[in-house]
Parts: sequence; structure tokens; C-alpha cells
Amino acid sequence: MGRQRGPNVRTGERRQSILRAARDSFVEHGVDGASLRDIAARAGMTHAGLLHHFRSKDDLVVAMLQQRDAEESARDRAQRATTSDEDRLAPLIAELVTERQAAPELVRLWLEVTAAAARPAHPAHDYFVERYAQVRSAMTEYMRSRVAAGAVRGDIDPEHVGALLAAVLDGLQLQWLHDHDLPVVDILDHFLELVAAPATPPTATGDHGRGSTSSPPPTTPS
Repeated sequence: MGRQRGPNVRTGERRQSILRAARDSFVEHGVDGASLRDIAARAGMTHAGLLHHFRSKDDLVVAMLQQRDAEESARDRAQRATTSDEDRLAPLIAELVTERQAAPELVRLWLEVTAAAARPAHPAHDYFVERYAQVRSAMTEYMRSRVAAGAVRGDIDPEHVGALLAAVLDGLQLQWLHDHDLPVVDILDHFLELVAAPATPPTATGDHGRGSTSSPPPTTPS
């Protein structure tokens, strides 16, 4: 006889089914245009049944965002287990970007909610305030560790570079929605290479170019 599943398992499965239905409805209609009744129908349940798990559409939006973060955190932990800190960031970002590009409608949904949540009254405002603080903190600590290891130039501000990396990633994804030929991963790799490049001091002649020589100043006629 098969092993019966407990109520907690069934509840978790129902919540996951609702979140998948909500994501599909948000993608098709936008967050404002999606209705709880449509989401319930997609999940194969009644409106009242959906409200038993999520009290409002706002709760669904935040839960969907939290689920996305949980999936990416799990990927990060898996990456940590197979790579060193030195090699972890670039392949992790490349994997996340590549996966997101396979579903442009979800990238669009994420950026739309991100922008809308800039309003303090938005239900996801606090979520994004906390999330961006966590992202900047994680990037800052990573950059500090790389500076300490001598792998990244020591004249950078790790906190500023961490914020820059988060901004570059968001901005490139927005540009990619307008131009799918944009090589986002290559551009991100180039940004990280620029950060890691050693600082080049000016030459004795004041020339800041690499490997170049200065011509003598022209002779002033007497």
C-alpha cells in the first residue's frame, strides 16, 4: 500500500501549483490585469480555495518573488560546492542570465514589478529594499575577499563596485528586452575583467597609454 502524504506536503504542493498559475497569469495579463479568479482556475481550484493559501494578490506577488530568490539561492549553494570562491561569481551570473533569457516574458515581469515597487505604498516595496541591500552586501563581501586575495585591484571601493555590478546586471537585462542580440554575458564578463585588471600607473613621461612611447616635444623656433 502506498505511503500517504501528510497535510503539510499537500499544502506545499497546492501553494506551488498556485504560484505557477499566478506567474503564468501575471505574464499574460500583467500584475494589475491578472485576477485571483483566473489564477484559481489555472490552478484547478475555487476562488475560496485559493484564498485559503493566499489572502490577496499582493501576497501572491511577494511569494512569487521570494520563490525566485529561493531558487537562485539554491543554485548559488550548489555552485559553491563545486567551485572555489575565485571562480564562483562569473559562471553563476552567466548561468542565471542564460536561464532568464530562455523566458523573456519572466524577465519583463520581474523588471516591471521592480519598477512598480519603487513606490513606497507598493506591497513589494519592502521586499525590494531588503533584497537590494542583501545583493549589494553579498557583492561587497565577495569583492572584499577578492581584493584581500590579491585577485582584484586594491584601489577599488568594494561597496561601490558591488552596487555597480547589481546596477549593470539590471540595466543589461532591460536593454536585452529591447535587443535580444545584446551579448549580456560577454559584457558582464568584460565588466568583471575591468574590475580585476591591475591599476596601470602613468609612465614617467605622463603617458597613460599601455605600451606606448612619448614623442619628444616639438622644437620651438627661436
